[in-house]
Amino acid sequence: MARPPPLQELPPGYTPPARATSPQIPAGSLKAPLWLRAYFQGLLFSLGCGIQRHCGKVLFLGLLAFGALALGLRVAIVETDLEQLWVEVGSRVSQELHYTKEKLGEEAAYTSQMLIQTPRQEGENVLTPEALGLHLQAALTASKVQVSLYGKSWDLNKICYKSGIPLIENGMIERMIEKLFPCVILTPLDCFWEGAKLQGGSAYLPGRPDIQWTNLDPEQLLEELGPFASLEGFRELLDKAQVGQAYVGRPCLHPDDLHCPPSAPNHHSKQAPNVAQELSGGCHGFSHKFMHWQEELLLGGMARDPQGQLLRAEALQSTFLLMSPRQLYEHFRGDYQTHDIGWSEEQAGTVLQAWQRRFVQVSVRMGKGGARGCSLLLPLRSTLSLQLAQEALPQNSSQQIHAFSSTTLDDILHAFSEVSAARVVGGYLLMLAYACVTMLRWDCAQSQGAVGLAGVLLVALAVASGLGLCALLGIAFNAATTQVLPFLALGIGVDDIFLLAHAFTEAPPGTPLQERTGECLQRTGTSVALTSISHMVAFFMAALVPIPALRAFSLQAAIVVGCNFAAVMLVFPAVLSLDLHRRHCQRLDVLCCFSSPCSARVIQILPQELGDGTVPVGIAHLTATVQAFAHCEAGSQHVVTILPPRARLVPPPSDPLGSELFSPGGSTRDLLGQEEGTRQKATCSSLPCARWNLAHFARSQFAPLLLQSHSKAIVLVLFGALLGLSLYGATLVQDGLALTDVVPRGTKEHAFLSAQLRYFSLYEVALVTQGGFDYAHSQRALFDLHQRFSSLKAVLPTPATQAPRTWLHYYRNWLLGIQAAFDQDWASGRISRHSCRNGSEDGALAYKLLLQTGDAQEPLDFSQLTTRKLVDKEGLIAPELFYVGLTMWVSSDPLGLAASQANFYPPPPEWLHDKYDTTGENLRIPAAQPLEFAQFPFLLRGLQKTADFVEAIEGARAACAEAGQAGVRAYPSGSPFLFWEQYLGLRRYFLLAICILLVCTFLVCALLLLNPWTAGLIGFLTTQGSRNLRAAHALERTFAPVTDGAVSTLLGLLMLAGSNFDFIIRYFFVVLTVLTLLGLLHGLVLLPVLLSILGPPPEVVQMYKESPEVLSPPAPREGGLRWGLPPTLPQSFARVTTSMTVALHPPPLPGAYIHPASDEPTWSPVATPAASGSSNLSSRGPCPATG
Repeated sequence: MARPPPLQELPPGYTPPARATSPQIPAGSLKAPLWLRAYFQGLLFSLGCGIQRHCGKVLFLGLLAFGALALGLRVAIVETDLEQLWVEVGSRVSQELHYTKEKLGEEAAYTSQMLIQTPRQEGENVLTPEALGLHLQAALTASKVQVSLYGKSWDLNKICYKSGIPLIENGMIERMIEKLFPCVILTPLDCFWEGAKLQGGSAYLPGRPDIQWTNLDPEQLLEELGPFASLEGFRELLDKAQVGQAYVGRPCLHPDDLHCPPSAPNHHSKQAPNVAQELSGGCHGFSHKFMHWQEELLLGGMARDPQGQLLRAEALQSTFLLMSPRQLYEHFRGDYQTHDIGWSEEQAGTVLQAWQRRFVQVSVRMGKGGARGCSLLLPLRSTLSLQLAQEALPQNSSQQIHAFSSTTLDDILHAFSEVSAARVVGGYLLMLAYACVTMLRWDCAQSQGAVGLAGVLLVALAVASGLGLCALLGIAFNAATTQVLPFLALGIGVDDIFLLAHAFTEAPPGTPLQERTGECLQRTGTSVALTSISHMVAFFMAALVPIPALRAFSLQAAIVVGCNFAAVMLVFPAVLSLDLHRRHCQRLDVLCCFSSPCSARVIQILPQELGDGTVPVGIAHLTATVQAFAHCEAGSQHVVTILPPRARLVPPPSDPLGSELFSPGGSTRDLLGQEEGTRQKATCSSLPCARWNLAHFARSQFAPLLLQSHSKAIVLVLFGALLGLSLYGATLVQDGLALTDVVPRGTKEHAFLSAQLRYFSLYEVALVTQGGFDYAHSQRALFDLHQRFSSLKAVLPTPATQAPRTWLHYYRNWLLGIQAAFDQDWASGRISRHSCRNGSEDGALAYKLLLQTGDAQEPLDFSQLTTRKLVDKEGLIAPELFYVGLTMWVSSDPLGLAASQANFYPPPPEWLHDKYDTTGENLRIPAAQPLEFAQFPFLLRGLQKTADFVEAIEGARAACAEAGQAGVRAYPSGSPFLFWEQYLGLRRYFLLAICILLVCTFLVCALLLLNPWTAGLIGFLTTQGSRNLRAAHALERTFAPVTDGAVSTLLGLLMLAGSNFDFIIRYFFVVLTVLTLLGLLHGLVLLPVLLSILGPPPEVVQMYKESPEVLSPPAPREGGLRWGLPPTLPQSFARVTTSMTVALHPPPLPGAYIHPASDEPTWSPVATPAASGSSNLSSRGPCPATG
């Protein structure tokens, strides 16, 4: 068979009339909005026609451009730093964070490792020797973890944070103290002798067993070493710190332990201690004065009796403090253990991370009875012995262990930010299948399965190109980008694909083939532009929210939507044009290499007319045209069209809306649909189920049911109730994002965070004081600031028996102590005007400090010894001695300095005290430089909801503002201020973004549609008849694309439901799914009902008339198919016109817009008289191209 004629070729001799690109408008009679919209649609029409003429070139260049942009993904950066994701650059918190890092450097503080123990049975008491024994086993197993890196073995004793190691002149004693000095471990085990087992240090002295904290009595050791070394200063240091007998003087959890020391209170009685009584009030480390762990740090879920005595608790917590990478690097810099590995701060960080990961793995494996719990972390080399693995809790243990570390949180964010290739591929394959299946048709000429496949693949490429463009622009990716955006953009992009594809198949009859794409863009381009621009504006407005992660996601989403818009408006029309060529060539859908088996068939068309008795009152004459293009006969290769006798056209009696919904609409499809169920079909007709589609459902079932009076009332009541429920729900919305939402369910991290949030809602914060004011003369303002901050509701109060944990209090109390010692030594004569050798260590320190004048020329003044005090009666330090005394305190009281967590910058100079050296050089004490950074530590408690955090932050900021009025520059620091500060103005920014979005959307509608009613109401405004009729017509036109678009969006969102992260499911899948369903119900249920009741009048009035025209008979072609007609038939290419009358509104006013019914030529009954009198009219000709 010869190849069909080209796409642009029509039957010989046929010359279509000139097609007006814009309606004819009487001057001065039409509103400007309609003229501008028509102009915009004319531009879209020209664009579509141009794309169709060069569809191959457009497709190639489009794919090339989008593919090039997609290569930008190679340089994409995934941001996982919480500070970078959450803190806005240039904000108050960002400036404060920058100041802290500028003064102290990166990661200047210690890091934490935590163990939480909870009972498997909720509500069970853990204050029992058995439960604490299991906690000891867990902590001990974790504390003995070792990792091998860089050829070295690293254990807890090497990397833990040690508070205030004193400087001792005796080298042997100094090395022994360095090895024995305990790690800072906040644990309930410190109330018992068993707490010493967690300290791994040991020392050796000749003639004695290895000295460990389990057998170390500091008082006894100093007595034994007294004859061999001068340790008076060290003894005083231990006395001040109230070390006493350390751990050996504390009760044993299990007094029958063979190693329980004889000095333990219950060693001889062998009676188990009262755990609740021992833990009441908290525990102490080796120093009773500086290491007090409050109950809230150790116990969770506490219950007390009416007198306030502790009765029970439901959780235990131990915290291991590790050095920061910088501290670890400084500690081992120049050490013999690291001289051969090129020791650096980066290596120190790697060591800490490796140990933290192994710590968590071992703890969880032990807590699960040896089972290997699921983990996001990669296994690391470890020297953990088999013995430690065998010390796991029994499988049937009544307790469970949860472990966590800061490194674990970083690993979670990395895992959360990884792209799930399986979910992405699965989601896109599902969308491919849906698009292909929903666009396949039994009629191969109407099937668009390949278009659906190509459209989804094009959207996928557009998403990749958009993300690549974001990477090239330097917008960092985050977890929301990788977990949500690929699916969200897919659902949004495929919506427009379905809209264009539906519009392309429903082109007006008689549209020339070369104008099909232009007609499609003219009809739907405005809607696509409106939705895409609205989406982009919405995402751009969301970037106003001052959270970098959300801002990056919003910008990326806006750019991806823009790429989708470009692909749908420029490249997808080229795909439609190529598919039109496939249909013109009568090829199979998808398998376009094969010819269509249904390309040759006979179609019966039944023209009808109204009888005299069925004409309603108030009529307008309408014309419907039936094209006589049919099929090629196999034998003669002729076109055959059969027109049976005319019959009556009466409204279906089952139509609840009467004749309003029964209108030909000028469409061949409508005429065929009216008689498909009543007439005999040709041999090649399809099954009844194959003729069903969403438009048919909307026209024949959904619209008649929805637009009944009682249905409207039900819809209005239900949506009114839904609106009221929504408004009430809006008042219940709370700000906040729980950390458990961004952690995968069922993992050890999720279990730990859940337990911590429930039992230990404590946060370490600091009140930072900056430079720019004189600390020495602002002491009163500093004390007032501390008092105001301490009075906040969320601040954990200091026990009445303990001094506040701030450097200024510790410094003042130390000065008061040495002043008291000096006064006592002066009164007893041990210190004189010119000598302090016979005085105490503290008296000698005060002697040297009282001599200072602060004058470089005359630094000493002996006359001041008895005429001045270090601290005045008001409790203020003498300003002239403030910075000199600060140097002395830092060097002489390391435990107090460490407990205060002052973190001075610049750090005071080191100074070594020797009371026997009274030379002038030793008496001159260097003054510390003016402070630019110091901090007061606090603990915040009871912070469960975002409102609690906001209240605490507002109180802290108010305290700092009041201090600022007194000249003290200060700001709060800590994780609550870092991650919850944004909620102070979040709603304000949200409302601002919403307002700007509404204004921008209104402007977009005004520019594109120039009528607020026309956002999605084109079908209603451009249809004639009553409101019911126009609403039904709008439903018929929009039901299928809107439904397909909603289903495609839901399919894109469906893949989010498979995420392991509650954050994705709760804040994206659930929210977007509900919004999509509500939008679907609004567009297909509520809006048609409102239009049928309150809809505006139509913008156009269509006037119909019979305009028959004759097609010239075709001339035969040489060497090809010829057009031939039987002698009994009219010698013309027939087109049949049928007339009917329906009730319409009154005639339009003068100057109204007149929309032409059709620019197509029609068949003239004058030229073909046989058409009106014969019962069968046939026309034959060579096989033409059908569009």
